[in-house]
Amino acid sequence: MTAPKSDDRLIVALDVPNAVAGLDLAERLGESVNFYKIGLGMLTGGGLALANELKQEQGKRIFLDMKLFDIGATVEAAVRGLAQFDLDFLTVHGDPHVVRAAKQGAAGSNMKILGVTILTSLDRADLDASLICAGDLPDLVVTRAGRAFDAGADGIIASPQEAALIRALPEAAGKLIITPGVRPTGAALGDQKRVATPAQAIQNGADHVVVGRPIHAATDPVAAAHDVLRDIASVSPTT
Repeated sequence: MTAPKSDDRLIVALDVPNAVAGLDLAERLGESVNFYKIGLGMLTGGGLALANELKQEQGKRIFLDMKLFDIGATVEAAVRGLAQFDLDFLTVHGDPHVVRAAKQGAAGSNMKILGVTILTSLDRADLDASLICAGDLPDLVVTRAGRAFDAGADGIIASPQEAALIRALPEAAGKLIITPGVRPTGAALGDQKRVATPAQAIQNGADHVVVGRPIHAATDPVAAAHDVLRDIASVSPTT
């Protein structure tokens, strides 16, 4: 079977123990994958060094998933420091004061600030336990997305199940929607609770889908990545 072309709509999460393992996986995936997510779990394992290696030496696109949250001055300072690495995406919590501070810190760079709405591993029971206000979870996600856009976010992170609702917002015009919680048909859900297939996520309005364990934990990560790419390609060609 012919290998599918790389497609930047697929972001592979390098949720592996350290930078050595991350670099090994990226080398195995080769030209099939051009966009990688490096998250908080990799931070003490050389994540920033890996981000620089993949970006500067290999020309890959990098999504730094830090989910920053703090007072405005601290967020601004942290983002300003990260912006010097010429990365593509950075996540912060979608609270308006955090988004505004992050945008100030990213000023003058090309790094996109993405606001996290509600983690895809959470459901209404989790929100109740955290004393989050009452309401249907999709409604809360859409409200948080709209407020993040109003605060200047370049895009948002939400589950594929809410992507269509967010895409319909007037504030979402020209903005990015990135969906974790994406699982190929038949894949284990792991700790994700609000999921969809890659094709479904794209059909629902996502610009990018994030896939981690179904690829990095696969017996053949290259074949697994190819399966996801074929699923994405079944929706529409890359524009």
